[in-house]
Amino acid sequence: MTDLTRTDAVRRHDPAVRGFASDNYAGVHPEILAAIALANDGHQIAYGEDDYTAHLQDVFRRHFGDKAEAYPVFNGTGANVVALQALLPRWGAVVAAESAHINVDEGGAPEKMGGIKLLTVPTPDGKLTPELLDKQAWGFGDEHRAQPLAVSITQSTELGTLYTADEIRAITEHAHQLGMLVHVDGSRLANAAAALGLPLRAFTTDVGVDVLSFGGTKNGLLLGEVVVVLNPERVRNIKFLRKTSMQLASKMRFLSVQFEALLSGDLYLRNAGHANAMASRLEAAVRGIDGVEIVRPVQANAVFAILPREVSERLQKHYRFYFWNEHTGEVRWMCSYDTTEADIDGFVAAIVEEMGRV
Repeated sequence: MTDLTRTDAVRRHDPAVRGFASDNYAGVHPEILAAIALANDGHQIAYGEDDYTAHLQDVFRRHFGDKAEAYPVFNGTGANVVALQALLPRWGAVVAAESAHINVDEGGAPEKMGGIKLLTVPTPDGKLTPELLDKQAWGFGDEHRAQPLAVSITQSTELGTLYTADEIRAITEHAHQLGMLVHVDGSRLANAAAALGLPLRAFTTDVGVDVLSFGGTKNGLLLGEVVVVLNPERVRNIKFLRKTSMQLASKMRFLSVQFEALLSGDLYLRNAGHANAMASRLEAAVRGIDGVEIVRPVQANAVFAILPREVSERLQKHYRFYFWNEHTGEVRWMCSYDTTEADIDGFVAAIVEEMGRV
């Protein structure tokens, strides 16, 4: 007879090993794990007709307004592709910063899976402006040009910078005047809220954003993001696009309950605020090390630096992180909800030691 209580799972990693490569490296927050366990007993209707997904609509409306509609999906790329498809006809294009995740880090998924043309603009800080938008927002009515009918911005940006609420309002007003709709890639939207000290709706719904991808995985969840429709009069058919994009979860209660735990209280702010604070601590500590240059403003939970390449390569043997620019040697250090002061201090000590060997 098979012993159904037996498990052969064993821990195959060293929990003491820490890194600064991505906030995706962190484990699941204990409160999120507890929420998943809470939703686990018994049967619930599949494909989003469960009690947890129904309640999730109220949770998101408290943060984003009475018209908000929440559609959980598996991952960030899926959220972005689904949201952008909802904004565009087959001949449409989206304007984005050249450094945007949809352009650099999604393997061509918007083009391949969504059939969406990307029109990119170089930006010094990862942020679009109305003036930069105009570099690609032209050719309306020209059948030979993909029509720029949407704009996508990232908050916080891929370069760790933040849009103010007024900056986003300027973009949405200009885009709407041109007949374009606005998407926010909010994989780190909670980090932006914590850094800006603003409610989530203050720099999304209230400034004219039409749809956003709300991130959870980078802020302590096991998996999952949410497409949040803020303008249901203009953004429609998400439920059909989610299914045809292979982003409809059968056991959706386990996605939804995580966001309930994250957003019903202040967990999203606690997690994001802590990650931001650890990045600030790291920046302050390394700024005084000779030979280490902080090359971008530290406004959320990312630190970008340049140091001798051989130093970075030696450090990578003990702490995972990525080269951001292979040509210049720029690296990116990300802090997570579970990054500790001891993690920062140990990493800084390692940097000092390796710089002493240059």
